[in-house]
Amino acid sequence: MAIEVNGKSVDTGANGHLVNIEDWSEAVAAVLASDEGIEMTSEHWVLVRYLRDEFINNAGNQPNNRTIVKAMAAALPNVNVDSKYLYSLFPGNPSKQAGRIGGLPESRRKGGY
Repeated sequence: MAIEVNGKSVDTGANGHLVNIEDWSEAVAAVLASDEGIEMTSEHWVLVRYLRDEFINNAGNQPNNRTIVKAMAAALPNVNVDSKYLYSLFPGNPSKQAGRIGGLPESRRKGGY
């Protein structure tokens, strides 16, 4: 599969993940989010950027939801961040859906903490 972004074709796999992480941009993320019915807000971008930073700068780390809640609570001190809040942003599972929008490979991590 492929998506069109600013006149350029970007390849995605069967589950909607980018084939090449280098193809990611905020414009690509906006198209991926739109395809999932998500309108990106500043809070959405904080989570997507956090997941990208963890993956790219921390040896491919894909944090679980508990770790994401802690990181988001620190990044958004004026928001009551909990799992319910994260699911309000990304109802298709925050770590997996935000990771897909962030251009990251499909998570192979199992559920749980």
